[in-house]
Amino acid sequence: MPFEISYFHGRVLAEITAWPADVLADYARLVELLAAHGPSLRLPHSRAFGDGLFELRPRGRSGIGRAFYCFLVGRRVVVLHAFIKKSQQTSDAELKIARKRLKELQHG
Repeated sequence: MPFEISYFHGRVLAEITAWPADVLADYARLVELLAAHGPSLRLPHSRAFGDGLFELRPRGRSGIGRAFYCFLVGRRVVVLHAFIKKSQQTSDAELKIARKRLKELQHG
């Protein structure tokens, strides 16, 4: 039984759909893998950040995308935040947004 993928807010999905076509295509492939494999999806496709936060790691010739997500009870995945990377390391500001949204989901 596959995992259900949803988005924290419509803006998160809008951000992803605005990505370059090659990065978006890789994201679509990785989301299918995530739906099929759930928490057992690992590097190079997914990476754990601790406290229940994970990142999906799509890439293409035109850039590198990142989508932070978490798992909820009932085989649900919520994509919390997404962006195109502009530097080698994920910025603290992007990570802070994802962690804030994760706390909102966990604590209402």
